[in-house]
Amino acid sequence: MTTDRRRILCLFAHPSIDRSEANRPLFAATAAVAGVTLVDLYAEYPSGEIDVDREQARLRGHDVICFMHPLYWYSTPSIFKEWQDLVLEHGFAYGVGGTALHGKLFFNALTAGGPEQAYCAAGYNHFTIRELLCPLEQTARLCGMVFLPPFALFGARTAVDEGRIGAHVTDWVRVLEALRDYRLDLAAALPLTKLNADLDAILREP
Repeated sequence: MTTDRRRILCLFAHPSIDRSEANRPLFAATAAVAGVTLVDLYAEYPSGEIDVDREQARLRGHDVICFMHPLYWYSTPSIFKEWQDLVLEHGFAYGVGGTALHGKLFFNALTAGGPEQAYCAAGYNHFTIRELLCPLEQTARLCGMVFLPPFALFGARTAVDEGRIGAHVTDWVRVLEALRDYRLDLAAALPLTKLNADLDAILREP
């Protein structure tokens, strides 16, 4: 797709968003960014029956695909697995004739309950957040997409009490607008463990 702006598709999954202190403000801020299509998968598919044609059309119509979610058992909420199993079909997303997603950007915007220092070889969870997302990174590669590091909020359980939510939401909007307007340095971002490690180093201001 050739335009002066990228179109961004944010697929959101949280089974109880009303109880989420971190994801609710991120969801609201995303909905207000021009050029972003926000889809609440649990609200749209309460029975879990994914409309494959609708979802494939959405993918075709956007340049950037984002999975927004809390980190559940080192992965995504379950509806994303169902979505991938059904939507990323052979002949559409990969395999013979499966070029619909080639060249698109893909990344996760996630919240994790544990502190960032827990996500390393010597930490409680033994792996970095980037390493835990390797199945999604390989999925993106198989589909011909460019995989970006995640935009991550660690210590989400205490983020409100510690006053960290506001700045995180502001940074998230900066990332979305920079992706939309071709102001995010992809080459500088690709090797990072998380996209929001140092935004000033990868974003050009308008």
